[in-house]
Amino acid sequence: MSIDRKLLSGVTVLIAVVEAGTIARAAEALGLSASGVSRAISRLEQCVGARLLARTTRSLSLTDEGRRFYEQVGPHLAGIEEAAIEASGSSNTVRGRLRVNIDPFFSRMVLAGHLATFLGRYPAVSVELIMRDSVGDLVADGFDLALRFGEPPAGSFVARKLLETRVLTVASPSYIKAHGRPRHPKDLEGWDCLDFYDAANARPYEWEVRRRKEVIPLRVKARLLVSDSGTLIGACEAGAGVAQILELGCRHLLDSGRLVELFPEWSDERFPLYATYPTRHHRAAKVRRFVEFCLEVMATGA
Repeated sequence: MSIDRKLLSGVTVLIAVVEAGTIARAAEALGLSASGVSRAISRLEQCVGARLLARTTRSLSLTDEGRRFYEQVGPHLAGIEEAAIEASGSSNTVRGRLRVNIDPFFSRMVLAGHLATFLGRYPAVSVELIMRDSVGDLVADGFDLALRFGEPPAGSFVARKLLETRVLTVASPSYIKAHGRPRHPKDLEGWDCLDFYDAANARPYEWEVRRRKEVIPLRVKARLLVSDSGTLIGACEAGAGVAQILELGCRHLLDSGRLVELFPEWSDERFPLYATYPTRHHRAAKVRRFVEFCLEVMATGA
């Protein structure tokens, strides 16, 4: 079997550029000059007969042809790398740069306090946690995976549901002392509530409560709208109003009495967390171990 070494070399350079995000960073990682990387990409484009990268002075992204090419060859290159690592007899197969499009709430409230453990467990891995409003284009943006709440977007993705967490309606003890405690969820339509902005859909999240199969939609009056989960929880703790939050990452606030669940019997609404991957057949060891670690953290009740 004949192997075109120049083609294989060009593919390696293309993968490095996509993962690094810029030609300069890819050149540094490969030990080449920026012009050498550009020439390698040009040769690869001539070889396959298609333009793979759209380059300007300010940005770099995959063309449609480049995205399809990357999705097809990426898994094979990752498989070769993993096979080489395993063949070497090395026990430390988890290595390289891991780039994750991560939900801000999950990153801050669940994962942040455990990252030192992950980095200590896998010293050959460097991690980039990038907070975005949506999944976007994982391939063009150079992400290995996305960890996002809500249903995954339609498209050429592979999604795995990691868990479902309850949606709780809460207020602070100081707010309850000042305003009383609502007896029924419908009572909230006349109370001060705190809205959370759904950036992916450009609107506030809709309020509802569930008890088994019974669903009550709520049209609340929100005097405060925020797009940051930490601000929402902090304002609720300070007595600014009633909020709906995820139980995941917030259980300690309820157990310590800093927040009070208002309707325990109406807390059957669930919100899913998905790991979403580019369309690839193989998962690099670093990606598998990171997802396993996140499941491990969540199993502890974080």
